[in-house]
Amino acid sequence: MTSEWHLLRDPQDPELDRLGERYHLHPLHIEDCRHRNQSAKVEEDGGYLFVVLKPVHIDAEGLLEVSDLDIFIGKDFTITVEEQHCPGVRKLLDQLRALNREWKPDELLYRIADGVVDSYLPLLDRFDERVDELQDAVLERPEPAVLSQIFDLKRNLILLRRVLVNTRDVAGHLQRSESPLIGRGMWPFLRDVYDHVARNLDTVDMLRDLLAGALDVYLSSVANRTNQVMKVLTVLSTIALPALIISGIYGMNVKGLPWMESPHGAIGVVVVAALCTLALLGLLKRYGWF
Repeated sequence: MTSEWHLLRDPQDPELDRLGERYHLHPLHIEDCRHRNQSAKVEEDGGYLFVVLKPVHIDAEGLLEVSDLDIFIGKDFTITVEEQHCPGVRKLLDQLRALNREWKPDELLYRIADGVVDSYLPLLDRFDERVDELQDAVLERPEPAVLSQIFDLKRNLILLRRVLVNTRDVAGHLQRSESPLIGRGMWPFLRDVYDHVARNLDTVDMLRDLLAGALDVYLSSVANRTNQVMKVLTVLSTIALPALIISGIYGMNVKGLPWMESPHGAIGVVVVAALCTLALLGLLKRYGWF
């Protein structure tokens, strides 16, 4: 039986409506194709399967961008709808199209799903390198900019984990599907896709734990630096205390204080303040304050 592959680049293309009438696609599935931010899912309706996959890529600001790829497979047709331009998915679909062969619908679904799942690996490697860099940065220079990078990466990992969890459910459903549209010969391949997603999910959880550790180190480093600053200020205040007390006493309008009438009284007061300060420094040194 001849199988047709309809590749649509724009969900607003009127061709999608014509294909919907031709293959009796459910209106809600057509609507899902034209509304972004769908979760990865698989639904069976009569004579076809509707699958939503979630390709991802990094935008110019270093944030994770998630797009949608909708796939309809029937006995003799496959329809792919790109909801947003994603370089990795566009390249994958173009490569499969360039092979110029007649794909079975379930085989084409596997090839696309496997390619989308494999596209997560470079992102995980990139996130792994960023975590290593941030772990070094929180020790060498715990600055607000580093904290901002930690939260950006944490947000990316949370989003990627949500995508992987839903994709794992899709792969798990497909590998156990009793639908006649999925041949038994494809079950081992779909199981392999499931294993890849599960492995990627474990990697994301590990990176989140490492990032949480880096955040704890950052907060500890900032607290230690604050403690050091407070210690220096305390030492300086304590050192100045004898001079402040003596100058305060002699600043009072009270008669009878030592050296009040002496022409060398000011020198004497300065010498006493200096001796008291030196004695206090020795005491602080003995107690290991500095």
